[in-house]
Amino acid sequence: MNDKEKIVLITGATSGIGKEAAKALAQQGMKLVLPVRNLAKGQAFREEIHQLTGNGHVDLMECDLASLDSIRKFAETFNKKYDRLDVLINNAGIWEMKRNESKDGIELTFAVNHLAPFLLTNLLLDKLKASAPSRIVTVSSEAHRMGKINFDDLEGKHRWSWMGSYAQSKLANIFFTRQLKLQLKGTGVVANCLHPGMVATNLFDKMPRFMHPLMKLVMIPPKEGAETTVFLATSPQAKEVSGEYFAKRKVRKTTNYAHNKEVAEKLWKVSRQYTGL
Repeated sequence: MNDKEKIVLITGATSGIGKEAAKALAQQGMKLVLPVRNLAKGQAFREEIHQLTGNGHVDLMECDLASLDSIRKFAETFNKKYDRLDVLINNAGIWEMKRNESKDGIELTFAVNHLAPFLLTNLLLDKLKASAPSRIVTVSSEAHRMGKINFDDLEGKHRWSWMGSYAQSKLANIFFTRQLKLQLKGTGVVANCLHPGMVATNLFDKMPRFMHPLMKLVMIPPKEGAETTVFLATSPQAKEVSGEYFAKRKVRKTTNYAHNKEVAEKLWKVSRQYTGL
């Protein structure tokens, strides 16, 4: 199959890394499906893509990743509308400075960064399997090195910190990817995750102002941050690898804790309970 027939779904595509990845994939002629919360913003981006690349195959579909019901409705609509899905990119992410909750009353960082891609991916798995060879790409972070999965207080109801909640959610992305590898064995679907680098996106806007000058010294532009995402979505080499964590287009070691099979299995089970799967 040539690239112009492939369908790619990207969350969080109207800004930052997701936006640059979407533009790069559109440039290759791929058909894009973008779940968006803000349709007006999505329409402006669709026009931008068309102007830049000439690609008119950008389908906007309403979806709020902070709502499990909205994710289910989106997946139902997608599954009825499309007969295939070649690449799913779980790119959307948040980093909250204060503890907030989703529309389902779940701590927001855990809900959007982990439960949303967990539910969305599972609801689209049959379509991905039917389209094999296909790929799942999830944006994680080096922040996972500071994380632990706190099953006694996953939502930080007793003790919450902005760094702890984010690190836990990015670690959860890695456990999710490794469990997907096991569940997808023999299906032709591969699942990998990545660290994009410290990218200058609005994810960091809420961080304390005193940190901004220091961060600017090490931050990279979103286009560079999107390179590993695009690599995992398109390169022939990445089609042969599954369950790995990448940075700068190469496999990178995670913490030893991120290989804990018991934690991975328990997190999968708990996530199913949260999402009603």
